[in-house]
Amino acid sequence: MFIVNKIGIDLGTCNSLVFLPKKGVVLREPSVVAVNLRDNKILAVGQEAKEMIGRAPDTIRVYRPLKDGVIADYRVTQAMLRYFIDSVSGPFRIFRPDLLIGVPAGSTSTERRAVVEAGLAAGAKAVYLANEPILAAIGADIPINSCSGNMVVDIGGGTTEVAVISLGGIVNYRSIRVAGDKIDLAISEYIKKKHNLAIGEQTAELIKIEIGSALPEKEPRKIEIKGRDLISGLPRAIRLSSNEICEAISDTLNEIIQVIKLVLRDTPPELSADIMDKGMVLTGGGSLLRNLAELVAQSTGVPCIQAEEGLYCVAKGTGVILENLDLYKKTVMSKK
Repeated sequence: MFIVNKIGIDLGTCNSLVFLPKKGVVLREPSVVAVNLRDNKILAVGQEAKEMIGRAPDTIRVYRPLKDGVIADYRVTQAMLRYFIDSVSGPFRIFRPDLLIGVPAGSTSTERRAVVEAGLAAGAKAVYLANEPILAAIGADIPINSCSGNMVVDIGGGTTEVAVISLGGIVNYRSIRVAGDKIDLAISEYIKKKHNLAIGEQTAELIKIEIGSALPEKEPRKIEIKGRDLISGLPRAIRLSSNEICEAISDTLNEIIQVIKLVLRDTPPELSADIMDKGMVLTGGGSLLRNLAELVAQSTGVPCIQAEEGLYCVAKGTGVILENLDLYKKTVMSKK
């Protein structure tokens, strides 16, 4: 019998991933919870709840309990964490596990305390917090304890975090609440203005995944989508090309690039030279947008590499720290 006593969680605005030492990423679910308002009971968590977005009656409310990478709804987040712990521990849990949760480097002490309290209330013995850029760097196999500079750009659903890491700590960072969700919003706003068509959150996300591109393409990909015509109010289908989406999201991507430039500008010269040699690393689900690394490299003049399995970097980082918790205690904030 496999006893679960340590769990790593990448608690994301869009998706949450659960990592178990020696097992890897065992759970990947959307950070969505559906609640029945009549009896205040949790109906569904994760993918099942996500499928209810935009389709639920008045008696069911679908929550995304995390906004911009931090807890917006404490009770629902606690229920979601309990669901994750129960899912990986099984029904016969003997021990309360230690949790390691990734939090944005820019989160306040109040926001961090809310994560710790939610974890303890969900059934954890102790909750440790670690900064997401550090976890992302570890998960991307960057040697963070070396004395040379490494730059990580972690683009999630709610936040983009840009950090320069050296000797196991963050030397310089910026966090911006512009990421995957804002890209989805830009796509739906563009389609509303240009095509007079209203589409839902899930359709916007599908368009981004299927044909989204950060740079115009010589041979654009096409997709057919359906929505509600804003003039007639009737359902209608249109065809979109990847170059239209590139135009729609260019302003949002530009905000992310400006933050990267600010971090580069404030970085000590020795570390800048290291970054120029090695290039910066893109991690996070939002970094999977096609041609994004090329756009960042063109805009900053610094080489840019897409991390392998970008979506899993933070979760894999939690696993490395959990396996060597005593070693990482000085860089990991501990809260009992």
